[in-house]
Amino acid sequence: MKKELILKSEIKCPKCGHKKMETMPTDTCQWFYECENCGAILKPKKGDCCVFCSYGTVPCPPMQQDSGSCCQS
Repeated sequence: MKKELILKSEIKCPKCGHKKMETMPTDTCQWFYECENCGAILKPKKGDCCVFCSYGTVPCPPMQQDSGSCCQS
């Protein structure tokens, strides 16, 4: 039985602290995210596959499925 995916994640800018609820893509990783408050361009932290795994409250869908890896090979 497959796990039900959570597709909403609250992403928090590490520069200004602004938070926003976003819908995560299910077919690709999101490697960049622009904070709508301060304009900072967020990139994944070392070892993370996407901005949601680094700055979100919920990991990206591929990681939720315990695939062990995301879009990066």
